[in-house]
Amino acid sequence: MLLGALVLIPARSHAIERLPLPADFFQVAEAKAFVMEPGTPGPSRPWVWYAPTLPQNPKAIHGWYFRQLLERGVAVAGVNLGEVRGAPASTERFQKFYEEMVRRGYSRRPVLLGQSRGGLMLLAWAMRHPENVSAFAGIYPVCNLLSWPLKQSKAKTLADYGLDEVELRKRLAEFNPIDNLAPLAARRVSVFLMHGDSDQLVPWQENGALLMKNYQSVGGTVETVLVPKLGHEEVAGFFESKALLEFLLAHS
Repeated sequence: MLLGALVLIPARSHAIERLPLPADFFQVAEAKAFVMEPGTPGPSRPWVWYAPTLPQNPKAIHGWYFRQLLERGVAVAGVNLGEVRGAPASTERFQKFYEEMVRRGYSRRPVLLGQSRGGLMLLAWAMRHPENVSAFAGIYPVCNLLSWPLKQSKAKTLADYGLDEVELRKRLAEFNPIDNLAPLAARRVSVFLMHGDSDQLVPWQENGALLMKNYQSVGGTVETVLVPKLGHEEVAGFFESKALLEFLLAHS
């Protein structure tokens, strides 16, 4: 399916090299942010917050979702804080981005769309600001600090938290999204998880399955799509899902 031409953005000026659709750029919390504005915004100016926003992300593969959201009046936005892992300090920088979006007139309750480590970024923000969340959708999202972050990205995880591994593990219940879901359930924040059953990088059982179990135990609602024979891949099976698109639209 044609995703449209890439819009090339100089890396020096925006630290976001390319986006699949035209966007406006601005700076907040000493970071570069983008917003894709629909031609006719919805009445409450709804928006989907995508993460991770990095020098080459989002990219062309995301265009199928973004284009259809824009056509239905939903903006798409994100901010590049780099390789953060959900620490309180970096989460509060995400809060500055959220506050700027609200100041610009966008809805106070965006839908969060986290892909891979972007899931951890957004869940860490959501658990600290549950009143500001409409819903969370994850594409093979990292949900558990004990999984990919401490197994395969330990140095960056410890750097973000400013702790050594012993101290972080001692305080895991304080920081780990899967242990801090009750405030989101109390706000009736719906969750949608899409994951490959063959994902070895971010295993389903250590992440989405655990989040689903814990969220349901505190009264939360979770919809899941476990995709057979797919791993941690950027393919149409994950990025042209009508079920995920319908979830984003229903909660925007």
